[in-house]
Amino acid sequence: MQRRRRFKQVQSLEERLAEIAKRLREEAKSLPPGMERQEKLRKAWQAETGSHVSEWLRSPGLPLPE
Repeated sequence: MQRRRRFKQVQSLEERLAEIAKRLREEAKSLPPGMERQEKLRKAWQAETGSHVSEWLRSPGLPLPE
């Protein structure tokens, strides 16, 4: 049985997602308008949304669902 390689993350999930979003937006700026550019912008938007959702879930003032 193979053992999983594990390592500790140095940055938080929110920081990593924000970094990915920033990198994708920079890559999209250098591309001409088209499908590839739209795809990078969509992935950047998803990463930013994931970062915000993760921050919201960790917030201490999170209301309980009714």
